[in-house]
Amino acid sequence: MLNFGRARTQPRSTRSMPFGGMDFADPKKKSSFVGKIILVAVLTVSCIFLLKGSTGFNSPSPFSHHEDGVMHVLVTGGAGYIGSHASLRLLKDSYRVTIVDNLSRGNLGAVKVLQALFPEPGRLQFIYADLGDAKSVNKIFSENAFDAVMHFAAVAYVGESTLDPLKYYHNITSNTLVVLEAMAAHGVKTLIYSSTCATYGEPEKMPITEGTPQAPINPYGKAKKMAEDIILDFSKKSDMAIMILRYFNVIGSDPEGRLGEAPRPELREHGRISGACFDAARSIIPGLKVRGIDYDTPDGTCIRDYIDVTDLVDAHVKALEKAQPKKVGIYNVGTGRGRSVKEFVEACKKATGVEIKVDYLPRRPGDYAKVYSDPSKIRQELNWTAQHTDLKESLETAWRWQKSHRDGY
Repeated sequence: MLNFGRARTQPRSTRSMPFGGMDFADPKKKSSFVGKIILVAVLTVSCIFLLKGSTGFNSPSPFSHHEDGVMHVLVTGGAGYIGSHASLRLLKDSYRVTIVDNLSRGNLGAVKVLQALFPEPGRLQFIYADLGDAKSVNKIFSENAFDAVMHFAAVAYVGESTLDPLKYYHNITSNTLVVLEAMAAHGVKTLIYSSTCATYGEPEKMPITEGTPQAPINPYGKAKKMAEDIILDFSKKSDMAIMILRYFNVIGSDPEGRLGEAPRPELREHGRISGACFDAARSIIPGLKVRGIDYDTPDGTCIRDYIDVTDLVDAHVKALEKAQPKKVGIYNVGTGRGRSVKEFVEACKKATGVEIKVDYLPRRPGDYAKVYSDPSKIRQELNWTAQHTDLKESLETAWRWQKSHRDGY
């Protein structure tokens, strides 16, 4: 180690002295200080050249270039519930994955699980970033060679969207525009877009087909439809391959128990009914609140189409495999069968073995009576059909993860 200090054998005879409001510096001291700066600069430059000469410094990241036979997929929101399950499936299928997430809704614990499962270099990387920051997004695209984007990142609670609509328009619509602009600027040619049945609103006829008019009735659905419109308008003058998946109510978790759903505690009130059922079964909350028992349905509660997350990510992978340049595919992802909230609660009681207390409350703003899909198109064109259609079994799988992860990840 170099020692830039200097031993003093006698007191200094001269030093900077004030005179008439001005300082006159010791020229010897100034010369010594400049010499030190020059020496440090020379050493720094030498170290840089040494580093550049080393193999590790010059080796480009495997994420920064395209590799034959390896598709690199950017998964936005990959630390979230659905995004993490999609990332797991992509990694299992030998895709290269980059997760971008600001962790406002996602869990770093999910990313750590994936990193532990796939530690090999060049398989998975995580980038902490906000898609609302166009400069950061552009930098990510410039430094990584993406072949496709699966865009999951979004706030996604109907009730919350009615309370804070601007958050939803910004987070969903504006951020999708940022991602699309970055894809166009950097030549990324495939987009799999995570949309929702909420874009349909409350149609007059059931089941819902892809041709059902879109008339969303809450800010969540409206923001998603706006994002879809942007994508569709862009596609008319682009050779991009685009798949838009409108999926229904997601439940379940990884069958092997590696991943699950762990929403922020402060968002429990707005979350999925499955999470509320599990919270009630674990006595985290005193009981389950069912909002609305006067809908025009057989038992008065809402009817929904519940799709297992394992089936949902399978649909995304099939969409990625089938995506074609200059073409847009739009698909409903559901089971084709509607279940009432009361049916769901009974299935949850059986899955958990807990007699969950249920409170029936007035309707929640922005909800609709019944929504379920006609999945014919995705079956015919992508050869996809929901496999996990037993409500109780899907809930049992999710419940096992919940019991073993009482505090989330």
